[in-house]
Amino acid sequence: MDGNLCRNAEASGLLGSQLSDRTLELEDLEATRSFGDALARGLPPGAILLLHGPLGAGKTSMVQGIAAALGIDEPITSPTFALAQHYPQGQPPLIHLDLYRLEQPAAADEIFLQEEEDARSIGALLAVEWPERLGLALPEAWNLHLSHRDRGGREVQLIAPKNAATSL
Repeated sequence: MDGNLCRNAEASGLLGSQLSDRTLELEDLEATRSFGDALARGLPPGAILLLHGPLGAGKTSMVQGIAAALGIDEPITSPTFALAQHYPQGQPPLIHLDLYRLEQPAAADEIFLQEEEDARSIGALLAVEWPERLGLALPEAWNLHLSHRDRGGREVQLIAPKNAATSL
């Protein structure tokens, strides 16, 4: 199934069950952040969101939209060097993890498991950039794939876990 997310997720009518397992076109940065906003409102509490895509595909921009929907007003930047950023003021809280610098799966797994434990203890949404670095299988995670379009903008596909109680 394909769809076009022109400017705003709400305006396009692609909220609710229509977001999952679709490939959508995001025209610009605003549309990417709007999709993140809609995503944050639909993910179940305590969800793990794995953000896949090449450099510059919009992973951090997506997290910016998610953070805005959760009521986080501080700047959201990629935690590439810090590895993780915690935003406890969000409703729910947000933990943003970036595994880009970790080339060894064991190191990525270790930091992921620490952050996952923290996220579970506070009921946070855990957003993970570069999950390809992990050696762990995460069948309970939501997978978001972002890619560049040749004609500009991005494509996004959200894949729900097979056992998801909630579907976007």
